[in-house]
Amino acid sequence: MKIMLLAAVTLDGKIARNELHFVDWTSKEDKKLFFDTSKRAGVLILGNNTYKTLPIPLPGRLHVVLTRTPEEKESMPGAVEYTNRSPEEIVADLEARGYTEAVLTGGAQINALFLKSRLVDEVWLTVEPLIFGAGIDLFRGLEFDERATLIHVERLNEGGTVHLRYSLR
Repeated sequence: MKIMLLAAVTLDGKIARNELHFVDWTSKEDKKLFFDTSKRAGVLILGNNTYKTLPIPLPGRLHVVLTRTPEEKESMPGAVEYTNRSPEEIVADLEARGYTEAVLTGGAQINALFLKSRLVDEVWLTVEPLIFGAGIDLFRGLEFDERATLIHVERLNEGGTVHLRYSLR
């Protein structure tokens, strides 16, 4: 299974100002990239705080939401599934169900868990020409030393938004 970590970041590497910050600060080109890529993959893997920033579940995608207390949440089979399983167990389950791709969309702790487990194949970053100064980094809570190879660069708009793809394999 191919796991793509897909994130929009500011010039100073922030994915949000705080835990409840919705990604309304990203460009329309980034939003299109996110919607098209996640629709094609069919699966979003995300943490509960990130999921709560969505107004509704995105149609045509399974949302696998990591939480410490899945028993307190109400899953919607085929649309939203809450879990506290390990990254390895989540990927094995998705593979057993026939999924071949998944988009990992954060937050920072979930990104770090999957990276530490060596399950992320590619990192797709949209770099927006903004600086928050303070906020949430792309990864949090774990240390690692991963080397990536740049495989794609694309300027998305005249405002300076850039899309970068890195391979971790």
